[in-house]
Amino acid sequence: MRTVEGRVTVSDVDAFVETLNAVGDEHGSAVQAFDAAYVAGRLHLETAVRHANRAFDRGENVARDRAVEILLYAAGRRQIRQALEMGVPEGETDAVILADGGDEPAALDDLRALVDEHDTLDALDEPALASFFDISDAERAATDATLTDLVRERVALLDVEK
Repeated sequence: MRTVEGRVTVSDVDAFVETLNAVGDEHGSAVQAFDAAYVAGRLHLETAVRHANRAFDRGENVARDRAVEILLYAAGRRQIRQALEMGVPEGETDAVILADGGDEPAALDDLRALVDEHDTLDALDEPALASFFDISDAERAATDATLTDLVRERVALLDVEK
């Protein structure tokens, strides 16, 4: 898995997704974009990719498309419609775009044209993450786990909920 991160400007979400799909098809990669506000660091995405790939290897995937399966795991949700909230909306947004499998370096070269690059993975939006992943203050107070750990737990729990 490789990522490119920074600011994207999306005037039409469907057209943006088609561009991502075209890059993925050209390079044999699963390509997915995320609103950076809902990404709890690189380990969050690596965990989602690992679980999605394992689901495909075992024939336990929910989505037909590996990029969508990655989105489901990253969002910790079984319903695609709910997971799409983690995607990139119209307008200007800090985003993380990942490519997994195939010719990842070539895919990232193409994806860089869509992004005004700057770091986003290290800047956690804790209120947005806690809200999106339904992590309460009480849950956070009851454990020594970090918010990132709790988000990754939500990713792993998706296997149990299938």
